[in-house]
Amino acid sequence: MNNKEQSSENNNLIENLERAGLSRRGFLHGMGGMGAFLGMGGLAGNAAAAEGPKDADGKVIPGFEKNQNDPNAAKGWQQFSDRKIRVGIAGNGLCSMGSQFSFQKHPNVEVVAVSDLIPSRCAALANACGCQKTYPSCEEMIKDDNIEAIFVATDAPSHARLSVAALEKGKHVAACVPAVFGSLEDADMLFEAVKKSGRKYMMFETSAFHADVYANHKHYQAGDFGKIIYSEGEYYHYFGSPIGGYNPKTKNVDSDGWRKGLPPQWYPTHSNAYYISVTGGSFTEVSCMGMPSVVPHLQATGNDYKNSFGSEVALFRTSEGGMSRMAVCWDMPGAGGEQGRIYGQKKGGGNVATDRPPLPPGVAGGGHGGSHGQLMNEFVDAVLRDRNPWVDVAQALNMTVPGIVAHQSALKDGELLKIPQYKL
Repeated sequence: MNNKEQSSENNNLIENLERAGLSRRGFLHGMGGMGAFLGMGGLAGNAAAAEGPKDADGKVIPGFEKNQNDPNAAKGWQQFSDRKIRVGIAGNGLCSMGSQFSFQKHPNVEVVAVSDLIPSRCAALANACGCQKTYPSCEEMIKDDNIEAIFVATDAPSHARLSVAALEKGKHVAACVPAVFGSLEDADMLFEAVKKSGRKYMMFETSAFHADVYANHKHYQAGDFGKIIYSEGEYYHYFGSPIGGYNPKTKNVDSDGWRKGLPPQWYPTHSNAYYISVTGGSFTEVSCMGMPSVVPHLQATGNDYKNSFGSEVALFRTSEGGMSRMAVCWDMPGAGGEQGRIYGQKKGGGNVATDRPPLPPGVAGGGHGGSHGQLMNEFVDAVLRDRNPWVDVAQALNMTVPGIVAHQSALKDGELLKIPQYKL
């Protein structure tokens, strides 16, 4: 998209944001490249800060660095089917999320339609995916009977609604995080829609395919950790001013969009994955604390959520009987990134294959620590083989719902709350 198109379609704020490649989704998906601590001692590492989309401070958004693609990523990959899944992609966004996961490059996928509420973004998405057919909205695209699967890469508040609509039309669904947004009722509705439809649903949780998270998941499956006694996940990024986002009131992107004043624990998936994606377990109860923020848009009078917290820290009981501390913080200027630790009944480590699955030729791991291509390939493979994908609806809701309950707990001054369980 060029600046002339932006000026004709949007206001100056959109132009400035897109020139910077800036979005809350970019931030909130974008910590995977920061590296993570996971395991007994932890392993730290930061992705090289190459040129890429930058935040308001002029720093490259973590997860959107230029990736040095692994030349051996396709080693061992074997195509077992000639079938092409007909996919529709909804939402391009400020960081082009609709095309970031490389559906258009998979040999078993045909992107047959795309949509975005902003016409210039829709055109850019169609161009990136090599697709001729466009729709003005995801709702319209879902009606297309030729489409087998929908990728929901729209803004967070619409994820559950659009996923349910697509499932009810008999389509498989992949969705960006979070699965649901501030609503336990939406969680129940999505869970029931998946079960009733019999279709595949997968949430594209980037932390699940971080190399260290995936490796520890394999070790956990092999019994190398035993039960997890204690785990931690942290998702930090400083938002000193509103980022802007799609605003359903103005039907445009502006500084009062859905991202302004976002309650931290409404977007907890990248932290919560440090337990749930390792074990496949869940949280059963929570006590959460928050501190009123000094950042204006994170004060109750500064946002539509009436949210006063820029940082929320939750202590969970896990389904194994262990403990997990999960923190999501927007207002700590000295902290940034995603990191986590797990400590089990056993020391961990063992002779287990921990390499991530090979990718089809031409599909790169991509952003967020090489997770983009992995997530897309996992979803496509699950549809082709008629199996449950990793980060299915149960795991997705067990990552998302605890954060919503944790926010409620913080509002109630740390009251212990039970968490709904989702098991397929």
